[in-house]
Amino acid sequence: MKSLFYLLLLTACLFQSCELPKPAQPPTSDPILDQYNSTTNSSDLLYRDTVYIPIYSDIYSETKDVKFNLTATLSIRNTSLVDTIYIDDIDYYDTNGQLVRHYLVDQTLELSPMQSIEYVIEEDDTEGGTGANFIINWAANSRHVTPIFQGVMISTNGQQGISFLTEGVSICKK
Repeated sequence: MKSLFYLLLLTACLFQSCELPKPAQPPTSDPILDQYNSTTNSSDLLYRDTVYIPIYSDIYSETKDVKFNLTATLSIRNTSLVDTIYIDDIDYYDTNGQLVRHYLVDQTLELSPMQSIEYVIEEDDTEGGTGANFIINWAANSRHVTPIFQGVMISTNGQQGISFLTEGVSICKK
């Protein structure tokens, strides 16, 4: 009986000491984004823009019935030597204009001068289709900042390889 009492007491002590510390903030859906988190309120910045970047998760090959899957990389590059840019939204849409993924939820990313980030749509992820695209809302304190937004698509199949690049286009400067 005494040994059962000591076993229960020991078990209770172990459970009390195993309490895990709670994280300071909830993790993002992409842990890599945490290093770019910003506390800046981008709505207070002087310049805002929305950019459209075409992305192809697959393309037609030979006929409209044969598709070639691609790995697509969205690249965002702050080309300024002195100014920071702030990314408010990175949304991925499919061929039909339906939102597939919203990458930033209640989060603003901060890209320091000359810093870059990438997002990869893997080759087997064909949800976007041939007409997929990203819409990015970003802001800065200077109209002279000109970040680069590109889509890089690549794939190989046997001896055949394909790669190409798309450029982002500003669709709503403010």
